[in-house]
Amino acid sequence: MEQTGDKSAKPELKLGELLCQAGVISQEQLDQALNLQKQKGGRIGSLLLDLGVLTVPSLVAALKEKHQVNSADLYELEISPNVLGILPLEKMQQFQVLPIAVGPKSVFLAMADPSDVTAINELEFFFGRSVQPIVVPDTQLQAALRHLEKSPVNGKPLRGMELQRPAGSVAVTSATGGLPSLHDLCRMLVEEKGSDLLLSAGAPHTLKRHGQLVRLPHPALTPDQTAAYAREIMTPSQREEFERTNELDFAFTYPDICRFRANIYRQRSSVALAIRTIVEEIPTLAELGLPPWLGEFALRPHGLILVSGPTGNGKTTTLAALLDLINSHRQVNIVTIEEPIEYHHRHKKSNVNQREVGIDTDSFHEGLKRVFRQAPDVIVVGEMRDPASAAIAIQAAGTGHLVMTTLHAPTATATIERIIDIFAPNQQQLIRAQLAESLLLVLNQRLVPTKDGKGVVLAVEKLVNSSRVRSFIREGKTHQIRNMFQQGAEDFLPLDFTLAQLCREGKISQDEGLKLCENQNFFQEIAARRPGR
Repeated sequence: MEQTGDKSAKPELKLGELLCQAGVISQEQLDQALNLQKQKGGRIGSLLLDLGVLTVPSLVAALKEKHQVNSADLYELEISPNVLGILPLEKMQQFQVLPIAVGPKSVFLAMADPSDVTAINELEFFFGRSVQPIVVPDTQLQAALRHLEKSPVNGKPLRGMELQRPAGSVAVTSATGGLPSLHDLCRMLVEEKGSDLLLSAGAPHTLKRHGQLVRLPHPALTPDQTAAYAREIMTPSQREEFERTNELDFAFTYPDICRFRANIYRQRSSVALAIRTIVEEIPTLAELGLPPWLGEFALRPHGLILVSGPTGNGKTTTLAALLDLINSHRQVNIVTIEEPIEYHHRHKKSNVNQREVGIDTDSFHEGLKRVFRQAPDVIVVGEMRDPASAAIAIQAAGTGHLVMTTLHAPTATATIERIIDIFAPNQQQLIRAQLAESLLLVLNQRLVPTKDGKGVVLAVEKLVNSSRVRSFIREGKTHQIRNMFQQGAEDFLPLDFTLAQLCREGKISQDEGLKLCENQNFFQEIAARRPGR
């Protein structure tokens, strides 16, 4: 809700202060807008747009920061007639809302005042499902409602570009030199079934699809253009953090498309972005191509499960599927610490408490340090990064909790060594002993392009903490597991074996298998076996 000029307007002043503190506008510009507001009324954000001192993306980001809900630029959206038709125009005008997307269990409504609990409650009763407020500039909302009043839906979508932009507003595309908006690029990412959108100065816009880079037909980006794309999705506080740390992880939403995970960083003194699609529906183990035995480990009452692999190989998705399995089958209290939160879990049989680093807790270490006070049965850590966090996670797994986490490592055995190496030499023997007792399973995974080039398939390596594996860990001989059980065993199944199976089943090509396997002779021998042998 923006400033209206009456006594209740004090909370609205915070929007102007927020913009000032972030350096988006000056105090002089804010004072000018406040004086204008006294003369003719109106909302402070709209007035700043009219004065030409604020862009729409900056206002959208500030509204998100102020209200702590997702925000949207209506000028960048296209709303289908089916969505618009779920609410009569008179109710849109009564409650000052605009439906912009419909999910399986929620309706996403654009609102200038997302704190209007009365409106949200009445509309939830009307729809019979939950309402997710999306804050938008009031000037855009009023333009949309006026447009619908003059031009009823009649089977036509509402295109944001058809709405009249207020004087002084600047389209996102102008900031990026006439190139496609980030909204359009993210829509293309989803439609093309890509995994990542990569924006770096000196290279054209790039999609990553099935592990391959696809250049889009645009000129190479300049540093100013990549910086403009980054500013579009960062809130003022996120911009401040980025300026301090030079890198930032967070999630954002385009309600008419889906959620995305962004990593913004500096390279060669310019800003670069890596944006990944977040699938809202949590896949099952079977849908991911994971073996059924994995679920048996996830339903154990205590111990440590490590999911490892290179970046971009689906570790977070596997962790989400395991958590959802627990949530569906056990009555336990689950606490997660993530950066950022990618999959939103509903409470099913379990309570699921998701904490985001930077918002709900300062760091993985701070979140883990206090996790025992939150009565957890299951602890999920997005990534094991530092010795203090790793020590607490291993301790928790050994004291009656189920702990699941991810780690960047090329193999299952290297995963264990990577954890040990996090610690100082004088601590490593103690950690080996604790890990040998608490570990349940290491699952190392790779996403491999399919033979037809139309997708990817999952290949896994399994290391179960049997009595002999426990001895190897305790004695510091984990690396010998690969040599002694190379042909595969109940407690160790090498990646080469599952790659060869996928090749034999015609799911991947032999060339792809040879690229990833460790022992080419073993791989070719298994791949050449007849089915059933």
